[in-house]
Amino acid sequence: MTAIERSRTVAVVGAGTMGQGIAQVALLAGHQVLIYDIDAALAVDGVGFVQDRVERMAAKGRLDRTEAEDAIDRIRAAGTLADLAGAALVIEAVVENADVKQALFAALEEVVAPDALLATNTSSLSVTELAAGLAHPGRFLGLHFFNPAPLLPLVEVVSGFATDPAAAERAYRTVLGWGKTPVRCADTPGFIVNRIARPFYAEAFAVYEEQGADPATIDAVLRECGGFKMGPFALTDLIGQDVNEAVTRSVWESFHRSPKFTPSLAQRRLVQSGRLGRKSGHGWFPYGPGAVLPEPHTAGPQEAPAEVTVVGDLGPAAVLADLLEEAGIAVTATEHGGPYIQLPGEGQLVLADGKTSVEFADVVYFDLALDYRGATRIALSASEDTSERTLAEAVGLFQKLGKKVSVIGDVPGMIVARTVAMLIDLTADAVARGAAGAEDIDTAMRLGVNYPLGPSEWHERLGRDWAYDLLHHLDERCPGGRYAPSLALFRLGYAGGDEDGSEETG
Repeated sequence: MTAIERSRTVAVVGAGTMGQGIAQVALLAGHQVLIYDIDAALAVDGVGFVQDRVERMAAKGRLDRTEAEDAIDRIRAAGTLADLAGAALVIEAVVENADVKQALFAALEEVVAPDALLATNTSSLSVTELAAGLAHPGRFLGLHFFNPAPLLPLVEVVSGFATDPAAAERAYRTVLGWGKTPVRCADTPGFIVNRIARPFYAEAFAVYEEQGADPATIDAVLRECGGFKMGPFALTDLIGQDVNEAVTRSVWESFHRSPKFTPSLAQRRLVQSGRLGRKSGHGWFPYGPGAVLPEPHTAGPQEAPAEVTVVGDLGPAAVLADLLEEAGIAVTATEHGGPYIQLPGEGQLVLADGKTSVEFADVVYFDLALDYRGATRIALSASEDTSERTLAEAVGLFQKLGKKVSVIGDVPGMIVARTVAMLIDLTADAVARGAAGAEDIDTAMRLGVNYPLGPSEWHERLGRDWAYDLLHHLDERCPGGRYAPSLALFRLGYAGGDEDGSEETG
C-alpha cells in the first residue's frame, strides 16, 4: 500500500490552530490543499494564516522562494463541503464533540470518492464510535497530530475496530512521506501518549498529597535526577490544569474508573479554585508581574564520610561505586548481602525499592536517576527514626559527588522510581492488550512528551524484575490496586527463565 500521491488533494475541515497546522504540513509536502470551515470567513482567514507562515519561512531562508510561491498558489478555501469531492484525504479538526464530528463525517461520506480516506484528529474521543454510523467505516481512522503540528514530529495513526488495515497503512505511509514520525495504535482510551503519560502527573501529585515534598522540589527531582524536560507541576500549569485534569478524568472513566488512572483530588481543588495555570496567572505556581517562583528544597552542606562499603550489587545504581572512588572516598566492596551502601555510622543507603525507611533500623533511601554521573540533584528519604548522623552522612556523600540534595518524606518508591515503574507497567499492559507495539510507544513518549527514554527502554536498562518488585512492594504499602503490577509486567519479569533457558517449578 503506497502513500497518497502528491498530485491528489488533501482537505482539512476546521480552520482553527490545529487545522491550519495540519494544512501547512500537507501543503509543504506538495499537495493541493483545501480548508473548509462552517464559518466561511474563518476558512478564508485560515488560508491567509498558512500563506503568511509560508511567506515568513521563505523570508527567513527556511524555504526556497520558488517552492514557497508554488505552495501559496496550491491552498485555497472551500465554500461548501461539496468542494471537497476530489480530495483523497479529508482530516477533521473541529470541536471535540462526538455528535458534531459524526454529523460531519456522514455528510462527507456523501461527497468524497469511494477511495478517499476520512480521518479525525481527535485526542480523546473513540475512533470506533465516530465511525459507527458510516456506510463505509473501513476507510475511517484517526490521525492525531500534536500541537503545533508543523513543528512536532509525532502523529498517532489510530485504527478503529472497523478500520481497514490497508487504509491505516496508506495513511501511515502518507504521514511518513510528509516528514512526520507516525506510530500505529489501536483505538483505546488516550491512544498512546495520553494513556501512558498519566503516571508522570499522577505520581507527582500523589507524593505531594502524601506530604512527601512540595511541587518545586518534585519538579526539580524529576528534571535534574530523572532527566525529564519539565516537571509535572510546571507542565500542567503550561497545559492548563482544567485541560490536563479533563484528559485524566476521561481516561479514568473510559477504563471504568480503574485505580491505575484515578484523578488527583489536589488538582481537582486547583481547578475548582480557578487556578488553572499560566493562563489564569496562578496554578501550582504563581505567574505574572512580580511573581516569584518557589525554590526546591536543597539540603545544607554536610561532611562526606571518608569511606563506605558497597554491599551486594547496586543494580541501576552500580556506577555509584566508581563515582565515590573518583571523588576520593575509599570504597570497600562485598558481594554477600545487600544491596546497599554501608555508612560509617552503621546506617544504610538504599536505592528506592517501594519500601519505607520506617520499616528498618537506620536506613536512608535514594531515588532512581537517569544517569547518576550526569544527574545534578538526588532525592533522599528518611523517617523520623533515622539517625541524624546517617542522614547527614548520606547527604554529604552525594554532595561530595557534586550533587544538590533534596530530602523528602518517607514516601515508598520516592519520586523518579515510582513514576518510571508505573510508566513501565502501563506500557507492558498496553502492549499485551494490543494497544500498540513497545517500539511505537517508546517513540511516542520520546517525541510526543519529550521523555528521556521510552518506558520499554527504561525497562531494558533497569532489568526485568526491577519495576515488578518495586510496584509489588508499593502495592503492599498502598493497597487498592493502583500499584498492583499488571499480569503483563509479571510475565515480562519471568520471561526467559534461568540463564540456560530453563524455568524451575515448585
